[in-house]
Amino acid sequence: MINETYKAMLGGKSVIRELSEYATARGMEIGYENVFDFSLGNPSVPCHPDFTKALVRMLENEDPVAIHGYSPSLGITSVRRTVAESLRRRFGIEYSTEHIFMTSGAAGAIAHAVRSVTKPGDEVITFAPYFPEYNEYINKTGAVLKVTPANTADFQINFDAFEEMLSEKTAAVLINSPNNPSGIVYSADTLKKMADILSDRQKKYGHDIFLISDEPYREILFDGAEAPYPSAFYDNSLSCYSFSKSLSIPGERIGYIAVNPKCRDADILAVIFGQISRGIGHNCPPSSIQLAVAEVIDKTSDLSVYERNMNLIYDKLKELGFEVVRPGGTFYIFPKALEEDAIAFCNKAKNYDLILVPSDNFGVKGYFRMAYCIDTEKVVRSLDVLEKFVKTEYKAKQ
Repeated sequence: MINETYKAMLGGKSVIRELSEYATARGMEIGYENVFDFSLGNPSVPCHPDFTKALVRMLENEDPVAIHGYSPSLGITSVRRTVAESLRRRFGIEYSTEHIFMTSGAAGAIAHAVRSVTKPGDEVITFAPYFPEYNEYINKTGAVLKVTPANTADFQINFDAFEEMLSEKTAAVLINSPNNPSGIVYSADTLKKMADILSDRQKKYGHDIFLISDEPYREILFDGAEAPYPSAFYDNSLSCYSFSKSLSIPGERIGYIAVNPKCRDADILAVIFGQISRGIGHNCPPSSIQLAVAEVIDKTSDLSVYERNMNLIYDKLKELGFEVVRPGGTFYIFPKALEEDAIAFCNKAKNYDLILVPSDNFGVKGYFRMAYCIDTEKVVRSLDVLEKFVKTEYKAKQ
């Protein structure tokens, strides 16, 4: 018999993917250049040229058995060492090889991290707005995802609600900064306050509470800012990273977990991740890709287009009267819709070939997400369409 849990999921497909598929189909009808698709967060800039050079050089010159063979269960040792050295330089935390576990992207990192610190029935708290796939990442492990209501004033943490939600069942807290979908970067004050609360609750409950930090947008930052590094604020931290956005290589599925050296059982957690891989078959990411990212470990693609696009869209949204918190990073913006029903708002936008994602699946009502990882030329052309949509559907009724 087919597993009924996964069979039932067929009726609840990702709204983001469905909108992306709609945009593709619509593009076949009218030309994709005429569809303003802000649905899918797929990096739109080329990967770093040095990554390509490293990969080509290896393929042409290195031993094929070495670069195409299975990697060790925890990842290639030299790559893990390179990641640890990079983090040590950048964030001043004494990572070593034993604290790094290579994964198939940030999703693979979260899959291992959650399983390592929870058991069925435990609770994992996250903060709205949040990436909707967290529901599947957490709940399918037997743990239970609990969502703290949003602080819509600035999308920092709603601490009153957070403290009420914490309980003896809390095993982990899952954060995402810079955040998908809001684009907000958690401030140092926010991270310190959260760490203080977690430290106090660990003592009160008599057990560890782990911080799982989802960080694939760490390098996409605006206004010359830097993102505070969550693991610097709290010892029991697992940093989950992907090179998908920084190097624009999402299809290569490569990332890692970095275990804070001060974390409980820091010396064995990576080995535990390796054992988890045996159970979920989520192991040994591609050897050639591991080796290539190690050669460009501190480099990024040219990410400046995202800030340029953000400024264009943010300024237009403000001009048209939208309530919107200015993003500090990522390639997402999260304005308040012009009516309470975000789904209705986004459906009306589709009539203008504007593909926007309603906020309901992100844990917040009445907002929408725009993923502006598209060509700037297309962003510019979309602004007149956005204005026409707003003035036709809403301004005349005000």
